[in-house]
Amino acid sequence: MTNKATAKTKAAKPAKRKLDFKPKQYVVYPAHGVGRIVGVEEQEVAGVSLEVFVVDFEKDKMTLRVPTAKAKKVGMRALSTPDAVKSALQTLKGRARIKRTMWSRRAQEYEAKINSGSLISIAEVVRDLHRAGGQQEQSYSERQLYEAALDRMAREVGAVEKLEDEEAVALVEEALQKVEAA
Repeated sequence: MTNKATAKTKAAKPAKRKLDFKPKQYVVYPAHGVGRIVGVEEQEVAGVSLEVFVVDFEKDKMTLRVPTAKAKKVGMRALSTPDAVKSALQTLKGRARIKRTMWSRRAQEYEAKINSGSLISIAEVVRDLHRAGGQQEQSYSERQLYEAALDRMAREVGAVEKLEDEEAVALVEEALQKVEAA
């Protein structure tokens, strides 16, 4: 009987496994953008003990708890590399690709790209929705999507390049201005 009791206590305490992310590390959560892991906690949910990353999104005044076992599955990732940031800024300099489909369908595609968590996809949305000086005004929904994509991209560029939010936005907009001048 003591062997069974010993086996139960061993099974109840899971072995410590190596985590993909560490406290104080900046990460990208696809639906919310750049956040900082402030800790790893044990939390009981529906009677099950769960280990979670506590991710703080300071600008949004939001805290998210992501199960450590599901972090990769939901798309949480480390910040992009400086090379990936250069590639995204280069994407901004490309020619805007605007499909001739209905706005509602394009808006869904843009929203999906923004929430994909891919810096390149977000850069494509910024590029495609950017309006130069001589172009027609944007609709309210276009402007909302553009600003969401610009903000999401600038936060990641800022975190990678260690810039303040305003400096990161300026860097992204500068890349967009070079297209207008060409």
